[in-house]
Formats: sequence, C-alpha cells, structure tokens
Amino acid sequence: MSDDTGAGSGARVRSRLTVLSGPSGVGKSSVLAELRRMRPAIHFSVSVTTRKPRPGEVDGEHYHFVDLAGFEKLVANDELLEHAEFAGNCYGTPRGPVEKALAEGTPSLLEIELQGARQVRATMPGAQLVMLAPPSWEDLVHRLTGRGTEDPAVVARRLEIAREELAAEPEFDEVVVNADVRSAAESLLNLVVGPQPGA
Repeated sequence: MSDDTGAGSGARVRSRLTVLSGPSGVGKSSVLAELRRMRPAIHFSVSVTTRKPRPGEVDGEHYHFVDLAGFEKLVANDELLEHAEFAGNCYGTPRGPVEKALAEGTPSLLEIELQGARQVRATMPGAQLVMLAPPSWEDLVHRLTGRGTEDPAVVARRLEIAREELAAEPEFDEVVVNADVRSAAESLLNLVVGPQPGA
C-alpha cells in the first residue's frame, strides 16, 4: 500500500509509513509538535484511547478519547490498524485516515507504543520503525518523576515498561535521541520524508 519508489508514476512519491515509539516521558509529544510546525503537510495519525484526557489535551487533536465500549466496537469492526493495552488503558490507530494518506502519496506518521509498533511491522512490513530515546536513563527518570500528574505506583510501572521498551531498540530501523527537541524533530523529519530530489 505504501510505495517508497513511486513506481508507475512520473514523479518519485514518498509515501512510506513511519512509526514513532519510545518510553513514556521521553518527549514524543514535544518532538511531534515541533515536527508539525516544521512540516504540517505530513499526515499525523491521531490515536484512539480509553485514557482520560490530561490537562490541556484536546479531543480529536491529541487523541480521540472514547470509553471502553466504544473502543471495543472499533476493534470488532476492524477499524483499527493496530491496538494495544498500555498501563491499564487501551490505545489504537484508526485505519482509514492512514490508508487514505498513503494512497495519496502523503508521508504518514504514527506515534504508538511498542506493542502497536510490532503489530504494524507484522501487517505492514514496509513501515519504518523509529525509536525516540532519552539521552540517559537518569534523564528519563527525572522527566517521569517530575511530571507530578500520576500516582507513584503508576510512575514505577511506567519506568518498568520503559526498561522493556528501550531493550527492544534492536527491533527498530532507526533511533533518534531526544537531547534537544528541535534537533530531534529535524532528525525525525529527515527519516519521515527522506531525500526529496528537486525539492
């Protein structure tokens, strides 16, 4: 469905699906916000979740917030490209918008957890998997404990999951270290759009 070469057309079309994953607290939201400012034409998939909105999050912009029954209906109707449970909540990627963007030759970016990334790799082998990693483990611990928005037991569980996610680095095609949001966004942009002859 995605086509890196643009075969069959006069112009080279870059429509590869890129999957961004990384541990909680690594700064995925900040990097994606910067990337969106730099290149708004990229299709940014908005995930569905049963998690409650955090302060400042907008339904339909950061996530599509649904209850468990609504989520289960999406799964039953095969409307999700992937779905997974993470830290007690369900997350999934709406299938339709991603397939439409790729069919139109628009680079598409998903930001999902490790379980979902593995599902996408299985169903769409041509997808590019990118891990966003912290400069150090200590830095990640500081970011997570400094949030102050979650119960300590939840933070401890997130750190446990983060260790598992970082250990999966060999499964990813590329790794971007988020030591600086702007630099990380630039690195990710180069991976998402690739070389653009004549651009």
